[in-house]
Amino acid sequence: MNRFSVLLLLLIACMTLALVLTLSACSGKDGDEPASTLDKAQLDSVLSESQLPGAATVKGALDLADTAQARADRTEAAADQ
Repeated sequence: MNRFSVLLLLLIACMTLALVLTLSACSGKDGDEPASTLDKAQLDSVLSESQLPGAATVKGALDLADTAQARADRTEAAADQ
């Protein structure tokens, strides 16, 4: 790659970033509205099923949290008897 190609790619990257930032600033959404109606657990669940890097780690953490909650529920039920 020659110097001109590198500079051209850098210019294209900067222009793309500027365009994305401009469009996101002018999205027309009010700041008072939530970006999503999903709660944190639902968002984590959606993320864990995605192809994004780290999704498997999120899934593992959710599974571990579910296991710990089930164990706590069993312990509580046994203590109530």
